[in-house]
Amino acid sequence: MTEGEKDLQFLDMVVKSLVEHPEDVKIDRTVDEMGVLLTLRVHKDDMAQVIGKSGRTASAIRTLLRVIGMKNNSRVNLKIEEPEGGMRDSE
Repeated sequence: MTEGEKDLQFLDMVVKSLVEHPEDVKIDRTVDEMGVLLTLRVHKDDMAQVIGKSGRTASAIRTLLRVIGMKNNSRVNLKIEEPEGGMRDSE
C-alpha cells in the first residue's frame, strides 16, 4: 500500500465496521487533477447505516477523509452510489 492509499484503507475499515454486509462493500479510487475520488458501493440494506440520520454519518466520514487527504497533500472526495433496488427506486 502506498502512502496515498491510506484514504482507501481508512474508508474500507470504517464502512465495513458499520454495515451488515461487509462482503458487499466496493470502493473505487481514482486520481485526477482535482484530487482523489473514492466511489463507495454498499448493499442496499446498508445504505441507512452509511448515510446516517440526516446524513450525519456520511458527513463525518467525508470530514475525516478530508483530514487524511490534507495529511497527504491531496484533496479527497467521497461519492456514495445509490444501489440497485435502493430507497430512491421504490419512491
